[in-house]
Amino acid sequence: MTDAGSAPAAAPISDEVRDLQRTILASHGAVDVVSSLTTEVGARPAGSAGDKLAVPWAIRAMEERGLTNVHAEPVKVPTWQRGVETASIVAPERHTLAVVALGWSGATPAKGIEGDVVRIASLDALKSADPATIAGKIVFLDVKMERTASGKGYGDAVPARGRGPAEAKKKGALALVIRSIGTDTSRFPHTGATRQDDVKTALPAGALSIADADLLDRVLAAHGSARLALNLGPKWLPLSDSANVVGEVAGASSPNEVVLLGAHLDSWDLAEGAIDDGAGCGIVLEAARAIGALSKKPRRTVRVVLFAAEENSLAGGKEYARAHKSDAASIIVAMEADSGTDRVLSTRYAGAPEARARFLALGPVLAPLDVKVEDEMAFGGADVSPLRGIGVPIIDLEQDFTHYFDTHHTANDTFDRVDPVAIQQAAAAFASAAWTIANMSGDFGRAPPDERERK
Repeated sequence: MTDAGSAPAAAPISDEVRDLQRTILASHGAVDVVSSLTTEVGARPAGSAGDKLAVPWAIRAMEERGLTNVHAEPVKVPTWQRGVETASIVAPERHTLAVVALGWSGATPAKGIEGDVVRIASLDALKSADPATIAGKIVFLDVKMERTASGKGYGDAVPARGRGPAEAKKKGALALVIRSIGTDTSRFPHTGATRQDDVKTALPAGALSIADADLLDRVLAAHGSARLALNLGPKWLPLSDSANVVGEVAGASSPNEVVLLGAHLDSWDLAEGAIDDGAGCGIVLEAARAIGALSKKPRRTVRVVLFAAEENSLAGGKEYARAHKSDAASIIVAMEADSGTDRVLSTRYAGAPEARARFLALGPVLAPLDVKVEDEMAFGGADVSPLRGIGVPIIDLEQDFTHYFDTHHTANDTFDRVDPVAIQQAAAAFASAAWTIANMSGDFGRAPPDERERK
């Protein structure tokens, strides 16, 4: 690779970038990808029948868009399958509640369980609670998520989902239910992964719809107590075969240097996975298609990776980093689209500090799309975070999260939620950044360690 400290040789914005932005904004290529994936494959949780359809779909989608070196890199994935899901308040009044099992939840006995409810307002309060107040009861972890454009509200609230079941188990809880980590006003509960110490003996854990969490809160406030019946029947199946699917626009003069665009191919099982992450697949495939269609080819290779099993284990991202550790120095930067269908608002950087000037060169390139450069450090999408762990620089293209968590991980994650104008702006931003980086002199050095704990 070239020296990390030299200044960019490329002009701030090229004719090719102008062409990319004009043609992508006028097209519906990203939308077409999401339509195809959700119609021809549908829900595709790791190890499912949909997952097995998704891999050949992705190979075909890449080939149809002119990518080369298209191939599948095998990944073994955990396979967790949901079963019966019912919840109801049985005292002091009877109310049927909308509930879904959280990812990697344990199962209740076949006939379900019944227990008194103890409401806990935060994860910290659960950690510090007297076990005697929780043992033998059903914990209701009532953490409310704030709606924000930056996604900060999710980052603040989601530890309750991830760590709540394990903490409740330590205290002797019978089960745990959480207020869905979302911002909608519907009765669609939000599923999502949990972090259990031993998945084989995991605590039964479910998410109530926000409306039903409000109901349970009111019942507890009015009566001082409530009794809940809960029946969750998920199960583990043997490891399954899946794959990361890879395709490229080959570099013209430095093909062994790579600009990586990622998204995840899997989804949760409650709906089609249009927003999470069909939209990301559409964004990166459309960006690569448009770059490949230019008369001038990029100097470096633009590589698309559609990762396996992001939702339930990060198995695809971890395996890709493991398999490519020896050639990690050739990956100039990694970017990931896993933030839904809305516009890119800003960009952030995590690479060598002395190479930040090159990142700043993206400012004029992205300005026509109203994308701002931010000083905050990039975090990286979940799938590319293992690459950062082996030194690969990360650039985030931060999308608008205002409405993302209305449908995230719910039965409402359907194709009609795709914004056809905003998703094309996102594709244009990814294409513009990828093309510019693929053609600039120098690189971003190596990424510093990520000191933050992933939630």
